Amino acid sequence: MIKNIITFLSYIFLLLNGNLAAGENDEKLRVGLLAPFSGEYKNLGESLLLSTQLALNEIDNENIIIIPRDSGSNDKAKLNKAIKEIIENGAKIIIGPMTSSFFEDLRKYNDTIFISLSNKDPKISNNVINIGISLESQLKAIEQLLIKEKKKKTIILYPKNEYEKFIDEKIKSLKLKNYKVFKYDSDPRILTGEIEKLTNYSQRKKNLQRRKNILKKKDDNQSKRELKILERLYTLGTVNFDSVIVIDFGNSLKSVLSSLIYTDVDDDSVLFTTINQWFDESIFRENSVKNLYFPSVDMKQFKKYNENYFKTFRIKPDEITILAYDALGLIYYVWNKNNGINNINNFFIKEKIQGKIGTFELKDKKVFQRLKIYKTENNKFKEY
Repeated sequence: MIKNIITFLSYIFLLLNGNLAAGENDEKLRVGLLAPFSGEYKNLGESLLLSTQLALNEIDNENIIIIPRDSGSNDKAKLNKAIKEIIENGAKIIIGPMTSSFFEDLRKYNDTIFISLSNKDPKISNNVINIGISLESQLKAIEQLLIKEKKKKTIILYPKNEYEKFIDEKIKSLKLKNYKVFKYDSDPRILTGEIEKLTNYSQRKKNLQRRKNILKKKDDNQSKRELKILERLYTLGTVNFDSVIVIDFGNSLKSVLSSLIYTDVDDDSVLFTTINQWFDESIFRENSVKNLYFPSVDMKQFKKYNENYFKTFRIKPDEITILAYDALGLIYYVWNKNNGINNINNFFIKEKIQGKIGTFELKDKKVFQRLKIYKTENNKFKEY
């Protein structure tokens, strides 16, 4: 299968270069694609190219030409070489790069517009538009959920790492009136102890044992009934919050959720939320939280995209590739609406854009996604 993909990619490169060599045509929309066709993220690069091919199939307009070039994996020299080659081939707009690592380098190409797949910051600055699912958009969606559910005391948890200052800044945009921040150690051996302190677990265990000892000395029926109930509990007393936001992924997220359940935080009374998980079904197998809420791209469109991708190429796409699909759709929409793209101002449009990821807007020099809220329930994802 990998050999077939490489052959397909080689064919695409030759075909596109042939189209470019045929002569300039002002009616053509030339779009560059920066993708890592070599290095650590080579498979992702191939998946991104296939995603743009899928978008081309749906748009069905022969006037669109994709110019893919290898940006390497965290390779500054290769990235700049790729950008220059794309510009030399007539493209004034480029999909990529994937991350914000080299955004400073993009400024010198001030006549070129970059539609980055980065989710670092929704701000549209200079010649770069980020269409990744930003943390700011996700937090806003969670904020609306907590307000709707009338939650008054929120704990926001995230790990101590290189991203904590970035998260600190994004949390400041929230309008929640009463929340506290709790930063935890990523080491599971340390994490459990930290969560125990957060939830006052030790004291609540003592409260239970103390109450049980009192009831054991009594002989009336009411005390016996209460004792029978307490025998099924692990702690006594509530935690000092009614909702949690865990900003984390993968095994680290699962460790935090497990620690919260271990310390007897009742998810019937405390609302558990996290950030976009791309509908990762492993959360069902390794998570003891019955109802976990999270903002995300449109699930129906996401599944439809995955199915079409697999049906066309017989392999599964990387999650982020749906952004490249939408990026090309956005570029085509703006190009068609304005009879061309002259500068980044052409993207400041009033109407909302409906893409595969859902509805998004480009206004006030920001990209804002209107994300839906989903929850895990009975080993299924359900829209809230």
